[in-house]
Amino acid sequence: QVQLVESGGGLVQAGDSLRLSCAASGRTFSMTAMGWFRQAPGKEREFVAAIIRVGIRRYYADSVKGRFTISRDNAKNTLYLEMNSLKPDDTAVYYCAAGSGSDPLGPYDYRGQGTQVTVSS
Repeated sequence: QVQLVESGGGLVQAGDSLRLSCAASGRTFSMTAMGWFRQAPGKEREFVAAIIRVGIRRYYADSVKGRFTISRDNAKNTLYLEMNSLKPDDTAVYYCAAGSGSDPLGPYDYRGQGTQVTVSS
């Protein structure tokens, strides 16, 4: 079992930056894939970014490429999402996910409760 707890969300203005964190606990050694997803009101959940342990490959949605950076600190069992040049369209609940596969889009075995990011114009 793996537990994921996100933090770092908040209310910011367009152009600002935020860093989300996802603290993982439990059987994290088997989690080869970790990622971020988001869901805006009235919209389906969408992929944001993922990092695959093997080769430490990183993947990003086109909408965040060049603005967001995903990273993982294995010693701290923590996943990060550095978000720069935030736009109102980035407003959503951001979820951390972990899985034992190698596909950045999933499926993932575990998901956190989410953290709200609101970007005002």
